[in-house]
Amino acid sequence: MTSSLRLTLLAGAAFLAACSQLPTYQRPPVDLPAQFAAGGAQAGKAADLRWQDFVGDAGLRHLVQVALDNNRDLRVATLQMEQAQAQFQVRRADPFPTVGLQAAGNRQPNGNGGIASTYSVGLAISAWEIDFFGRIASLREAALAQYLATEEGRKAAQISLVSAVGSAWLDVQSADLQLALTRQTLATREDSLRLTRLRFDRGTNSALDLRQAESLTESARATLAQQQRARQLAINALNVLVGRPVAASELPAGQAALAGFADVPVGVPSDVLLARPDIRAAEQQLVAANAQIGAARAAFFPRITLTAGVGTASTSLSGLFKDGSWGFTLAPQLLLPIFDAGRNQANLDSAQVGQKIAVAQYEKAIQTAFREVADALAGEAALADQLKAQQALETAGGRTRPPVGPAPAAGRGQRPGGAGRAALAVRGPAGRGVGPRGGGAQPPGPLQGPGRRLVR
Repeated sequence: MTSSLRLTLLAGAAFLAACSQLPTYQRPPVDLPAQFAAGGAQAGKAADLRWQDFVGDAGLRHLVQVALDNNRDLRVATLQMEQAQAQFQVRRADPFPTVGLQAAGNRQPNGNGGIASTYSVGLAISAWEIDFFGRIASLREAALAQYLATEEGRKAAQISLVSAVGSAWLDVQSADLQLALTRQTLATREDSLRLTRLRFDRGTNSALDLRQAESLTESARATLAQQQRARQLAINALNVLVGRPVAASELPAGQAALAGFADVPVGVPSDVLLARPDIRAAEQQLVAANAQIGAARAAFFPRITLTAGVGTASTSLSGLFKDGSWGFTLAPQLLLPIFDAGRNQANLDSAQVGQKIAVAQYEKAIQTAFREVADALAGEAALADQLKAQQALETAGGRTRPPVGPAPAAGRGQRPGGAGRAALAVRGPAGRGVGPRGGGAQPPGPLQGPGRRLVR
């Protein structure tokens, strides 16, 4: 008896699996090169590197942790994940019947001129759909994929937040270094202006030399105001990312070394890209679109529902729960769509187009991710060489630069060597120049005056 029941259950499971209209998911093929153009494959995976190990500065690690706790965008991504999880729980409960307590009373005239009464109390199952053709299973699969996609989206938001906080931190450090350079340059211009004015008062210099010295000084003073504004904008951006005002003690020290970051292993393209949360999220969206096709296909087949109840019924309230009043009802129903004005076909067409859109978005996500990684590797190699060349140029300029003299020409062409080296420090080893809220690499030294360079 036990073996026959087991065989019956297995046969029923096989029948239901065979009736499922859910298409088999196949990951779209992606043509990726064996390695990136810049930088060969290295041991390890970037996905295995924790952000705590990537960020080398203790102060920056503290701010990143505060941002992970307070950032509103990350909080929204987390709440969206929780919402998708709750929606998946709803779909996961669909295959099971909903059992409720039902009580009913009915009084109506009978054929003898009297009133007939009927009362019932019991447990009831209303319109429980038996999923022979996989409609509910397909919807459950789509909800699960949507939940997993939002989870990967939360991971991607967290990685982006860590990157944004690091960039904002470097913005503040860059603004501090450029601000120090500008102050040194302004002090030099003011000294030169005083010497030029003294020579003008004694008749040694012309009025043109004095006006040029004044113009250079005011240009440097205007640049100082711009750098002060840029620093405040960088701090404001950091405040938004962290989710609260950043205390002065939490900001990077003015002349401290730029924050260090650990080297990220490159790996082979297939491992790097398929491990990225944004790629995984796009793939889960594709899985969800594939499952929607199964639900749309199942709508063409009969929908079988079951309504049942068990309890007690009597013609009087006092007769409830007495012997002989117990019973049950069972009412199966089969509904086969015959005419729906093309609704089911339109739903299927929409699901199939949605699946094609998801494939295109998945492929676009991989292409974008490959470009981002390739650009980062190319920039790391090229900008590192550029940094070395700039450092060599600064060293050579320090050996050949004449001392600052009282002559007007010296006042127009001088540059303090220490300030120039501070400007070069704005670029990190990876060649990533972080400007004050500009986002791009900015030249470390020049202060532009009206029609001439103040720092050569």
